[in-house]
Amino acid sequence: MKHLRIPLLLLFVAVSQVRADAPRPNILVIFSDDQSYKTVGCYPEAPPWVKTPQIDALASSGVRFERAYLGAWCMPSRASLLTGRLAHGVESMRMEGTYPGSTYDPAKTPFWPAVFRQKGYTTAHIGKWHTGIDTGWNRDWDHQIVWNRPKLPGNAGNYYSDQILSFDGIEHPHPQDGYSTDNYTQWAEEFINGRGRDPKKPWYLWLCYGAIHGPTTPAQRHLSDYSEAVPTIPQDVFGPRPGKPKYLETTQAWIPAADGKPALKKKPKQAGNFDRDEPGLSLEKWIIQMNQCAEAIDEGVGRLISALKTSGQFENTLVIYVADQGYAMGEHGLNMKLAPYDASYASPLIISQPGTIPQGKVCNQPVNSPDIVATIAARAGISIPWKIHGKDLTPLLENPQRKDWDHPVLMTFTGASYGSDARVRSSGEVYHNVPWWIMLRHHQYKYIRYLIPGETEELYDLNTDPEELNNLASKAEKSELLKSLRGQAIDELKKTDAPFVDELPRTLQEETL
Repeated sequence: MKHLRIPLLLLFVAVSQVRADAPRPNILVIFSDDQSYKTVGCYPEAPPWVKTPQIDALASSGVRFERAYLGAWCMPSRASLLTGRLAHGVESMRMEGTYPGSTYDPAKTPFWPAVFRQKGYTTAHIGKWHTGIDTGWNRDWDHQIVWNRPKLPGNAGNYYSDQILSFDGIEHPHPQDGYSTDNYTQWAEEFINGRGRDPKKPWYLWLCYGAIHGPTTPAQRHLSDYSEAVPTIPQDVFGPRPGKPKYLETTQAWIPAADGKPALKKKPKQAGNFDRDEPGLSLEKWIIQMNQCAEAIDEGVGRLISALKTSGQFENTLVIYVADQGYAMGEHGLNMKLAPYDASYASPLIISQPGTIPQGKVCNQPVNSPDIVATIAARAGISIPWKIHGKDLTPLLENPQRKDWDHPVLMTFTGASYGSDARVRSSGEVYHNVPWWIMLRHHQYKYIRYLIPGETEELYDLNTDPEELNNLASKAEKSELLKSLRGQAIDELKKTDAPFVDELPRTLQEETL
């Protein structure tokens, strides 16, 4: 077979030369809020009545990732995407003042869009901001239309209308007219078509929709959609949940109504909830509302892709569709994010660029937010000058089914604590009734460890138990697998300089060894 070596080498050199000579891609990241993958029609877990034709078309033009993990809630998810680091590696960020008041030191927490600016990209941010009062205008962003929630807590619940916005550093004192999802789409279209940027430069746009975050408010034109839909009720909405951690008793959100179907029970006000739902709201009605809210985003995706095509930029634009995290719709009795289950936590993720990424493929390997950042940087040919926690996904984009990919994905939940502030007391740590946790995904397995003493570990085989109903952590036949994944999780904590790696409380399984 020696006679094949020269042609293959020449082919490799030729492909490499084409990539080296190709113009740097534009980058469009479309970022939704609290959107479960079950509200995106191209995901097999979505009900058959869910219709998102434009997002589905984007998936048909690229690679759909079956599971992506960005963060447990709004702020750490965005912090991770802006830095390429897990939340426990984001220094200086903290909550201050009235929720969602927050702050950070840009010298200690640099954001990579500033690096892209220095390397010749025009950078833009449009939409929701939830990462400190300082939005980075004229440091990270050349162009910015921003709803600065940390600065304006009194306006922070206005997800769908009457937002107070700043345009390129100038705050407009009067509430913005129109439906916010549509407004963001329009401004993104204008940027794609040349407004606010140098046409000679490649560009990066981070479009941050506020939908489908609560209070779930569909556009008027979508209020009658899905009127005949019958949502599926999760089988463990009421419990019992043998083998599950104790905190699920306190986060139980649904009770049987007079007809036996789940209805939302009254619960304490939580930071960031903004009257998401009223007690007594039926789970079926709420699921429909969530999907109605997603329709305006789907329409927006179609408009943006059309703008790229009409302007001749589509083939040279890397398009990424992703959410900050999911949101449980009754699974495990939950009506929340925060928890480490896929229903609460996993995001839809689609990556597309014609000619460079295969079309209509599905990747089952788990990935996380730092991986997305590593991929964006690699495809732009830019080196980020600090340690990031991710791995370039280009090999998976080229071959989504490759067998030699071995990348354990670590995620952590440390409440509202970041960087060196994420330390664990002997009594453990809890945020909004959910204990701090670490989660490791490796191939089909998920390992969960809570940072309170004596709590059970969790182990799931997502190939056979995708809804995470059967905890295998106490099964004798899984003891070696549990031990291996526990060790891998600790190794990943060390690699990412987690400040609490030596403070992990002993688990139920460790205490019974």
